[in-house]
Amino acid sequence: MSEKSKKQHTEQGVEPAAPAVSASGEVGPLKRDLVAGLEKGLQVIEAFDQERSRLTISEVAQRANLTRAAARRYLLTLTHLGYVRHEQKVFSLTPKVLRLGQSYLHSARLPRIVQPMLYRLAYSLEEAASAGVLDHDDLVCVAAVSAGRVVSSTLQPGTRVPAFCTANGRVLLASLPQQQVEEMLARLPLEPITEHTIVSKERLLLEIARTRAQGYAVVDQELELGLRTIAVPLKNFRGLTVAAMNVSVHAARIPVEDIVERCLPALLKAQVELSALL
Repeated sequence: MSEKSKKQHTEQGVEPAAPAVSASGEVGPLKRDLVAGLEKGLQVIEAFDQERSRLTISEVAQRANLTRAAARRYLLTLTHLGYVRHEQKVFSLTPKVLRLGQSYLHSARLPRIVQPMLYRLAYSLEEAASAGVLDHDDLVCVAAVSAGRVVSSTLQPGTRVPAFCTANGRVLLASLPQQQVEEMLARLPLEPITEHTIVSKERLLLEIARTRAQGYAVVDQELELGLRTIAVPLKNFRGLTVAAMNVSVHAARIPVEDIVERCLPALLKAQVELSALL
């Protein structure tokens, strides 16, 4: 809005609509241009997760920060549309919700470009490989190849895991401004997922700094016992990190001190080839 328009609105007693501000402090569209109902409907879907697959209206209201009456209306609407199933007083998601994720995987450019390289990488090393992106504080897998090695159930498209304790996640965190990393770690309730999970914020900052300096990250059984991973950033032709790519091995087969020598050269080669395509 121009300064003249702002002045006219003020003289008429109408304040210009304030722009929406995201959690990261970025200024977005004007609030009047946003559809609040769509935002809240998606929050209702996001209220369900692996630990809470069946929820009552009150539980959805609490997790989505809605009144009970509003949560009921959204749940009934989603049930009518086929995204939610209603059994007595409990609601759960239906497989139709998968269409939302499939729309990204089928239309996004990144998974299509990375998938063939993951095949080459995985089968040349005979290990599992995957690529992921950051979504707020989580790492989301967007492409994966097992190469016959089933080392973890988290290595499949759509899987969401905490970023701070994964190799792909640390590579992506290392690409962010230092202040943003510190703010994220300050607000996160860091909890040990395994006995190896680093939960000290000071140590995590050191690990992220080390990743930034050396250009790769190694994580040893912090997300899952028996799972070791090494990851590198995937950068576009402008040098901006757009994703991360890793190789995952079983701890019983490859010692942590050998993973760099065995897997890093192949990862770096794939990284260079993909940088010309992203």
